[in-house]
Amino acid sequence: MITMMFDRLKFKKIQQALRRSSAVVLLGPRQIGKTTLALRLAEPDGVYLDLESPEDRNKLSNVEQYLRTRQHQLVVLDEVQRLPTLFEPLRGLIDQARRAAASDKQVRTTGLYLLLGSASLDLIQNSSETLAGRIAYVELSGLHRLEVPPALWDTLWLRGGFPQSLIAASDADSVLWRRDFARTYLERDVAQFAPRISSELLRRLWTMLAHLQGSMVNIAQLTRNLDIDTRTANAYVDLLTDLLLVRKLQPWHNNQGKRLVKSHKVYIRDSGLLHGLLGITDIDSLLSHPVVGASWEGHVIESLLAVAPPEVTASFYRTSAGAEIDLLLTWPNGAQWAIEVKRSTTPKAERGFHHACGDIRPAKKWLVYPGIDAYPLHDGIEVLPLHVAMGALIAGQANGG
Repeated sequence: MITMMFDRLKFKKIQQALRRSSAVVLLGPRQIGKTTLALRLAEPDGVYLDLESPEDRNKLSNVEQYLRTRQHQLVVLDEVQRLPTLFEPLRGLIDQARRAAASDKQVRTTGLYLLLGSASLDLIQNSSETLAGRIAYVELSGLHRLEVPPALWDTLWLRGGFPQSLIAASDADSVLWRRDFARTYLERDVAQFAPRISSELLRRLWTMLAHLQGSMVNIAQLTRNLDIDTRTANAYVDLLTDLLLVRKLQPWHNNQGKRLVKSHKVYIRDSGLLHGLLGITDIDSLLSHPVVGASWEGHVIESLLAVAPPEVTASFYRTSAGAEIDLLLTWPNGAQWAIEVKRSTTPKAERGFHHACGDIRPAKKWLVYPGIDAYPLHDGIEVLPLHVAMGALIAGQANGG
């Protein structure tokens, strides 16, 4: 087994959010590393409660009384979707602290609560409605290239960013971990979030989406294959999206008069889960599999979005005439960055990318590839290794895009 600790870049983001807000919600799939980060943040005298534990839930039988005596500490509440009634008393306690701080500057009003959730849509809705103006959100994705040593980059692509999958003793052990994870998620969490949904039907849909990696979804085809109606198919895809297991990348639209596609593209967000669903067990079978290009494209997109600021909008651009941009990032100031993803070690911009950039006129044009050198192409296009592109995106965030 690979034994190492990983420094997560989101650690500082969470610290900053706690300094600004009374409560922070850290969202992400199970086993992605939320609890590990939270325990570090709670050191040395914070309070940690796992709301899946009956003992810890019992401590909150009188929520206000328990938490009021701990307002000098950071209180971490894990799996908060298990106790949706929690948000109303939290709002009262936060407001009490704010009123008390008006006359006593020693009273803390920020960094009171860190709430961990497995990306439930209900969690987001409840907390946003009840704690509006009092809460910040941080999404934790899997491990990425800026968090692991270069020697593990190919392993990271193959096994994905879940820490236990990445550090497994062998590829075979990693595959078993991902299979167990998928089965548990479907049998346990789906029953919690959407009890009327068939876990077996959702597993079949998830596998079908893996075969469609990077493609535009044809809901009608899915309904025929699964023998369900359109509304149900859309609900199932939305559930996998809300659980942060699937990404629906939206098409970019404006009023430029071009005939743009309107369907979204779908990606299994974690490359390891994608490969597990497709029966890909090692790097040789991945490199010879038809999905290799789409897998790399999804891996690049997730890696870039993992370090992009939340206010940046991600989309893709495609016209009926064939002009296309794999990833289009739109910054709050209106600047757009066009990103093309290539598996080749000698990448070249296709005609469709040139035409799309002529339509969009982006501030930056990148070709992201699996090589190690960065160099310019003609027409202002930059060829960048993935880790260099991620670093440039972070730098762009610091400079406001």
